[in-house]
Amino acid sequence: MTIKRYITEQVTQSLEKGNIAIVYGARQTGKTTLAQLILDDTANGLYLNCDEPDIRARLTGKTSTELKSLFGNAELVVVDEAQRIKDVGLTAKLIHDTFPDIKLLLTGSSSFDLANSVKEPLTGRSQEFMLYPLAATEVAKTPLEAERLIEKSLIFGGYPKAWPMSHDDAVNYLRNLANGYLYRDAFGSSTVYDTTIMDGLLRLLAFQVGNEMSYSEVASHLGINKDTAMRYIDLLEKAFIVFRLPQFRPNQRNEVGRLRKVYFYDLGVRNGLINNFQALDYRNDIGALWENYCVVERYKYLQKQATFARHYYWRSVTRQEIDLIEEVGTNISAYEFKYKDQKVKKPSVFDAEYPNVQFSVISQKQITGFIY
Repeated sequence: MTIKRYITEQVTQSLEKGNIAIVYGARQTGKTTLAQLILDDTANGLYLNCDEPDIRARLTGKTSTELKSLFGNAELVVVDEAQRIKDVGLTAKLIHDTFPDIKLLLTGSSSFDLANSVKEPLTGRSQEFMLYPLAATEVAKTPLEAERLIEKSLIFGGYPKAWPMSHDDAVNYLRNLANGYLYRDAFGSSTVYDTTIMDGLLRLLAFQVGNEMSYSEVASHLGINKDTAMRYIDLLEKAFIVFRLPQFRPNQRNEVGRLRKVYFYDLGVRNGLINNFQALDYRNDIGALWENYCVVERYKYLQKQATFARHYYWRSVTRQEIDLIEEVGTNISAYEFKYKDQKVKKPSVFDAEYPNVQFSVISQKQITGFIY
């Protein structure tokens, strides 16, 4: 079963405009399938898998003449897992500038390796896209169907391979993904880390979804220093496993070193890390699951709408909280996430400081207008 991803059209349009399209995303979120679908609509396309040593060798340190010999009459060249190529940004720049008729699509499962290589050489030449796990708008044809699939999404997430599987097969797949090669496959050979610490950190973060996170407390729990804790979380973020949400503060400079919240890009991975795939009726972490789901699905929804937004959470010194603050241009909105429908008042401290900010509670009854 192939599910068409909503960024397919966005990537295609970017290529048509002469941009180098760069698609980021975790391993097995469907980057290769996306590239193959775009290739299928191209008369002459060339797919290059950089997990293969000989492909890496043919793209590393080559002249334009050598590259042209490799590409032949290809109209579209896909370089999959491009972070494996040394100085791939310079190679992509050479291709773009020397062969303007060739469309170039790069994919990468590690922004740490790929983004650092392409940022400067490809300035003004590229457009970046994030391929998330499956969105509600991709697995459901109607808002009603999206509501019916909420429990499945909260338990099994949105990895394309797991979605059509039976319960037992999906559990086994996600367990192996979470505990086997989730990050090991994404990090480059030059990335130095301790697997015991990384495994412990992932489990710790999985249990802390929706809670404020102190780097010092994480470091103390794992027996490492604060700088190491920050570095490891940064690696997980650049491998598209987790992402951080900063505090909302009028003075942005004061955010450095402050507390954060950490969420998982996929709840199936999160549940695999804690080995809990029970139905929602038997769980005590529904609040955390719902909050994580709402935040990441909102990211996907805004990406589909081509809307750029900044996101934060808010907490006062008196411990009043708001789950998500969204800035779109000069407009600010505040959202509180509750799995079951209930009345929640706008926190008094926030209302006094930001009286004109719209406040909404997102439960199952309101979710489709928020993410679909």
